Amino acid sequence: MRNQEFITPIDQYVIDFVRKLRDTKTLRQEDIASIIGVSREFIKDVENTNRRAKYNVRHINALADYFEMSPRDFLPEKPMKLSVEKPANKTVLKKKAENKKPSDQKSRAKKKK
Repeated sequence: MRNQEFITPIDQYVIDFVRKLRDTKTLRQEDIASIIGVSREFIKDVENTNRRAKYNVRHINALADYFEMSPRDFLPEKPMKLSVEKPANKTVLKKKAENKKPSDQKSRAKKKK
């Protein structure tokens, strides 16, 4: 079972968008499940605030294809901040970069060219 704290604002935006689209088109959870190739239980878990599943990029792509939309339509126009409960750990990423040897960084730079 997934806890609600793992649902980020962008996850919730997509969930709300799909639910609104489903309501507007008068579709059932079973219909959305069929479109994206999952069970009705999965859709129920996505829409339930106590048991949260998430849509992934493949789900968004399948819905966009079915409704003749762009996958971009399912996302907000501007980036959203991460939730307060699960902030990005920039310190860990910075330390990992600092621990790399200068020779490693030079060899990676050469590979990119």
